[in-house]
Amino acid sequence: MVQQPIRSGYAIFRSYLFQSTVPACYDETDFPVIYATELEAQREIADNQLTRIRGFLDSERDCADAIAIDEFVLPVNVWPDRRVSTKDGRRFGKLD
Repeated sequence: MVQQPIRSGYAIFRSYLFQSTVPACYDETDFPVIYATELEAQREIADNQLTRIRGFLDSERDCADAIAIDEFVLPVNVWPDRRVSTKDGRRFGKLD
């Protein structure tokens, strides 16, 4: 039996030099967080950015760290085992 995705959604990703692109946000069960809409995911990135800026204004982090945006949104498919896949076929599951 061939499995099919159970739904589509959006996830927040981050690119690392030696890891390529990986999910940036995981839920309490260590699976990637899935957002129903692209706008919802974009708003989460904006909220994270505001938190970093507040940290800078409160002298808790430096300016470069506060204004750097390294997160972006990609569409994903969610599979029955809760893994997600990107358009290029890469799959991401539970954190190790």
